[in-house]
Amino acid sequence: MHETNRSSVTEFVLLGLSSSKELQPFLFVIFLLLYTGILLGNFLIILSVTSDARLHTPMYFLLANLSFTDMCLASLTTPKMIGDFLLEHKTISFNYCLAQIFFLHLFGGGEMVLLISMAYDRYVAICKPLHYMTIMSRRMCIMLVIIQWCIGLIHTLSQLAFTVNLPFCGPNQVDSFFCDLPLVTKLACIDTYVISLIVVINSGFLSMGSFVLLVISYTVILITVRKRSSTSMVKARSTLTAHIMVVTLFFGPCIFIYAWPFSSYSVDKVLAMFYTIFTPILNPVIYTLRNKEMKSAMSKLKSRYVKPGQISAAFRNILSLEIN
Repeated sequence: MHETNRSSVTEFVLLGLSSSKELQPFLFVIFLLLYTGILLGNFLIILSVTSDARLHTPMYFLLANLSFTDMCLASLTTPKMIGDFLLEHKTISFNYCLAQIFFLHLFGGGEMVLLISMAYDRYVAICKPLHYMTIMSRRMCIMLVIIQWCIGLIHTLSQLAFTVNLPFCGPNQVDSFFCDLPLVTKLACIDTYVISLIVVINSGFLSMGSFVLLVISYTVILITVRKRSSTSMVKARSTLTAHIMVVTLFFGPCIFIYAWPFSSYSVDKVLAMFYTIFTPILNPVIYTLRNKEMKSAMSKLKSRYVKPGQISAAFRNILSLEIN
């Protein structure tokens, strides 16, 4: 495809979440707080896992990678969206738009594979506990993470290959807060029915295939847990509940947007917030509030870096300044 075929459109206009000027400041504050929570919560999980020797296990290794992926996924769209709430004309350059699509599918596809790895880890821990450390060795954990990024890269390259050379010469308004692949392909100057179908098949195969594997895995695990009634199984049941919540929140919107071609764009825009914003901030909450080891590690971090005496001294200094 010649460069002139797409040179007439150098930027896209993002319509955002709402066109109401009255809502913009309110949305700015809300999403700024959410994004701050995403960064702090996920960074705290990564710091806790790396600093506490008790958490140097396969489950927490994969959890730290999930937190890193969530931070990257949220950082692709949320800062731009937050900044756009303060702007009247919300635009994104053509190259930045393609970069968003590339990294969105890289991290999104990678997270799907990572969730399967986490389910496999729980399957081995519950169904084959005597062989757990042998199967889930350090080499296996590193291999699972490498597979995550390789499949994510293959997935995003196959998606972008059909988009990068599309001719854009007409409308340039994207009815979303980021460059979503189905919306961008619709703006091309040629018939994109076949390309849209390929995108649906590609994303649908990855999302539906991953979801089916996860459903099968968790079904087998839950059947195994139900047959046992020990204290460890009660703890395993709690962990599984957290994993299933994450899987439902992440895969539900993805399947509806990318594997179901008849959904409405206004609904897609709302659902896209789940896997780009809400899931990344809920993961730290789900995995920490229901996990004693993680809460203990965070308490150790707090006692290590925040000394009670320092806080008291700070308050005394503030009071003395106010009195003077």
